[in-house]
Amino acid sequence: MKNISKTFLAFFVMMIVTAGILSLFENDNAPKTEIGLGQLAGKIKAGEVEKIEVRGNELKIFTKDKKEETAYKESVQSLSEALVNYGVTEEELRATGIAIKTDTGWQYWLSVVLPFLLPFLLIIAFVYFVSRQVQGVNKKAMSFGQSAAKADRSDENKKQKVKFDQVAGAREAKAELEEIVQFLEHPKKFIDLGAKIPKGVLLIGPPGCGKTLLARAVAGEAGVPFFYVSGSEFVEMFVGVGASRVRSLFDKAKKNAPCIVFLDELDAVGRRRGTGLGGSHDEREQTLNQILVEMDGFEPNEGVILLAATNRPDVLDPALLRPGRFDRRVVVDLPDLKDREEILKIHAMGKPLTNDVDLHTVAARTPGFSGADLSNLLNEAAILAAKQDKKQVAMVDILESIDKVMIGPERKSRMLSEKEKKVTAYHEAGHAVVAHSLPNADPVHKISIISRGQAGGYTIKLPTEDKHMHAYSEFLDEMAVLLGGYAAEKLVFGEITTGATSDLKRATEIAKDLVMQYGMSHKLAPRTFGERDELIFFGKEISEPRDYSEKLAEKIDEEVADYINEARKSASDILTKRREVLEKVTEALLAKEVLEREEFEKIVGEKGGNKEQLTINKEQGRTQKTPARLASESVVGRQKHENAESTKAQLTGNS
Repeated sequence: MKNISKTFLAFFVMMIVTAGILSLFENDNAPKTEIGLGQLAGKIKAGEVEKIEVRGNELKIFTKDKKEETAYKESVQSLSEALVNYGVTEEELRATGIAIKTDTGWQYWLSVVLPFLLPFLLIIAFVYFVSRQVQGVNKKAMSFGQSAAKADRSDENKKQKVKFDQVAGAREAKAELEEIVQFLEHPKKFIDLGAKIPKGVLLIGPPGCGKTLLARAVAGEAGVPFFYVSGSEFVEMFVGVGASRVRSLFDKAKKNAPCIVFLDELDAVGRRRGTGLGGSHDEREQTLNQILVEMDGFEPNEGVILLAATNRPDVLDPALLRPGRFDRRVVVDLPDLKDREEILKIHAMGKPLTNDVDLHTVAARTPGFSGADLSNLLNEAAILAAKQDKKQVAMVDILESIDKVMIGPERKSRMLSEKEKKVTAYHEAGHAVVAHSLPNADPVHKISIISRGQAGGYTIKLPTEDKHMHAYSEFLDEMAVLLGGYAAEKLVFGEITTGATSDLKRATEIAKDLVMQYGMSHKLAPRTFGERDELIFFGKEISEPRDYSEKLAEKIDEEVADYINEARKSASDILTKRREVLEKVTEALLAKEVLEREEFEKIVGEKGGNKEQLTINKEQGRTQKTPARLASESVVGRQKHENAESTKAQLTGNS
């Protein structure tokens, strides 16, 4: 309707313009003096007429005093005959210039035919364009079920192509995908050995680890047509549209085979069927059924490789993951130290850095960062430097950006009272002293009582190396460190505040995982409790079905409580024995508000058993509920809510 309204407006303007143009060809409408033939004859006799123009029956008279008059004669009679009848002599006629004017061809068309023809043509054009727009609407309605996949050909946008050598890290993933590219480039050497091209490759990994970037690299390396589409583009409110678009996508791909189809966010349409949500005619299930048939059904699907990405492989339908459909699963995990340094070098291109910037140090301070996190980190550093009118990005800008990305910007307007500031200092000092005293806890690298984001204060610990497995003793020490702030408040003030809420929650989660997931219980059998592959709804569990009795549930609660009490007792014993150290760290925090590792170790000494010196003051990672990542959270955060309600602390963890 908007397009039709615009068409009406455009033709209305055109009609106005046409009317103005036609008015130029009309006769002059200025008032003229009209006289009869008798008066004209009298003026000729008096010698007042300079010339006469004859155009049909109309006579245009120009007098010697520069006046213009009009007269008319009979059509069957010539002007000379008419004037002679009024007594004008031949000599007087000769003295008067008489010119006969006739219309030329183009003047005739403009003056006679065009005023009728042009409006008619405009009406025809108007009807034509309106009908075209209506047909366009009908065409869109008919193409509602067509695929919206975009094509990326190797001979187009060469400057924007991404190659494997431009993707840092993910070495194993690149090796797997390079095999796909080789099969497309040199299929004969594989076919000669009886090898078949994989039908599907599934990229699995946390968000921001480069799954889509790897797909773009495949497009840049393959040299074959590359179609890309998001899983959400298949699902519509009308049943059958998604399945129709899947058929359209594969029909288009088969015509361009060999080719690659990239389906981003596969879990949008690939979730497990039979959940009972939406009924048997659920649009998502219909779309998934069509994908399954197209990938490996009765009709052969030669030369089309489906490349898909997801960060939720646990919710995918088992039929998608069987051989013959997604033959390969490529894991794109969080980068390690070496990969992070390579990623930082790529994202640092185009950013002027000062000589003091050490990307290796930055990589060491950012365990748990994904590629997207590292890109955001350097971007924040560049923004911070630009706000300060700097010409280059310095190391201090990058360090500040790590804290900003990890916890949030400094909240300088949030002024704590002296009592709250003192409680916060003791709380963070408790975390730091306990962490420094326990042999299996990571070294403390920074303590701060300056509010950032939602955190009233925070203590940062950084592991000396990337960890992938964690021991029982590490879990115990981590719980003790988490309860260090709680124990310090209880020891010094005799009561606790809401600042320990998030610490208690995280310690409880670790204790539950020790008992229910890791088989590290003292009283129960080494087994898991609770099923985790249950019904998924909107990406979260509706409930966690129990596979144990109420009696076992009571024992689990007792075990969790025992772990928490042991951690609290361990933290309390350490702080009681090292009360003098706790007081010194608190005094330094109240005086400086921020303590770096060197300043902290001047007070408490070097951490026992850890001789490695790292000039690292800041660390960030991502907490994830897996055995490795949950146990390796390395920042103890404390926050205090103004309305005394408990809120979640800002947490980080290594990978």
